[in-house]
Amino acid sequence: MSHDRDLDIEVPLYRAAHARTGDKGDRANISLIAWHPQLWALLVEQVDEDAVRGRFAYRRPGRIVRHLLPKLHAMNFVLDEVLDGGVNGSLNLDGHGKALSFLLLELPLRVPRALVPLLAGPPLELDDTDDTDESKNQTGDKR
Repeated sequence: MSHDRDLDIEVPLYRAAHARTGDKGDRANISLIAWHPQLWALLVEQVDEDAVRGRFAYRRPGRIVRHLLPKLHAMNFVLDEVLDGGVNGSLNLDGHGKALSFLLLELPLRVPRALVPLLAGPPLELDDTDDTDESKNQTGDKR
């Protein structure tokens, strides 16, 4: 992608994609699907095995493999040895690993301002001032 990275904004991944986790023994798989086809390239570029390994480092996963599904604008991650033995062998509250997709969706994603209208959720205010302006309420009006 060729664009000026200074014009990017950072948002949580859930603004650009949704996800679901499955499990089989000590293996979890997380599917990640772009909300809009034009957001797919950002996911491919930024959400790779290294990003996922960093996100789940506390779980000490074995192998992580990313499978791209471009016609679906989706990808599937397979994380080995991440469920402490799986649902039958683990004392974890989330033995199936269902919450792992929510943890992945908190990953920061850099998005060009031109693609911001495609993001899910409430509209983001974009101007040349500080994005953390505490003097604005949720609708963007000055208090």
